[in-house]
Amino acid sequence: MRRREFLSFLGAAMAASSAPARAQPKLRRLGVLSQGSLQTHPTPMFRAFQQGLHDLGWIEGQNLAIEWRFSEGTAEPLPRLAAELVGLPVELIVATPTRPALAAKNATSTIPVVFIQVADPVQSGIVTNLARPGTNVTGLSGMGSDLSGKRLELLKEALPSARLVAVLWHRPSQGSAVVFRELELASDQLGIELKPIAVSSPDELNDAVKSAAAARAAAMMLIDDPVIASYGLEIVSLASEAALPLFSIYSEYADAGALMAYGPSLRAIYWRGATYVDRILRGIRPNDLPVEQPSIFDLVINLRTAKALGLELTPTLLARANSVIE
Repeated sequence: MRRREFLSFLGAAMAASSAPARAQPKLRRLGVLSQGSLQTHPTPMFRAFQQGLHDLGWIEGQNLAIEWRFSEGTAEPLPRLAAELVGLPVELIVATPTRPALAAKNATSTIPVVFIQVADPVQSGIVTNLARPGTNVTGLSGMGSDLSGKRLELLKEALPSARLVAVLWHRPSQGSAVVFRELELASDQLGIELKPIAVSSPDELNDAVKSAAAARAAAMMLIDDPVIASYGLEIVSLASEAALPLFSIYSEYADAGALMAYGPSLRAIYWRGATYVDRILRGIRPNDLPVEQPSIFDLVINLRTAKALGLELTPTLLARANSVIE
């Protein structure tokens, strides 16, 4: 009996060893090209992007690998970093904002590219048409330029006597330059003069805010991009010290102490970016995915900040806010 049991066991073991191994999930390789900094990674926006991927079944280390490339706030390294991702190669490149998207587009005509938070993808030359991008590139617009006039109108409503407004933006950002031109057009109609203050590194922020205060600007408006977002808390702190009302697109600033924010949810945009990655990895062509624009916009007012600055906001303005921080 023992001999028969042994032979039976040996046969089963041999059969098991000759059976094909259980298939492991294929590891898909994704590249991310950002003008942000490794020092502040992951930002809340990229955490939302990663959460979106996880929600859709893409688990890093199991079926997904992400290659991160950051240009640390400057545009110069972007072509080289984009070429690195193409050379690995990766199956798809996520690029944010405008300059990285252009670098990724120029680096490859075959690897799909999904851009996130580009102010005006048509005017920037990234795509020729929002409905049918027509290339290997698609993504999500932040609609930065389209929001410019509305943001200045809200600023004027909050500060009726405002004549000079400082505009803080990231000097190497092509998308920010587009937004500033839109702000200039809107400012002429509202009787507001703009004082552009461009920075290239966080070392310049203190002098930038002091410059706005010295010019007696009524407020400071941000042109938001991932680099400016990475300086967010410092900008809010400096504006508060200078008693400058601060306006942004994204509600995170108002939560931190800025006077007002009007625009789409940045975290929602990055989460939606994950859905584009998911669909392309599952076989959809970029050309079949229209460029998506935000459709819901929130007005957030920090009433605590208004009181600290000695501002009285009209009940009409407060009533239109989606959220009032008291």
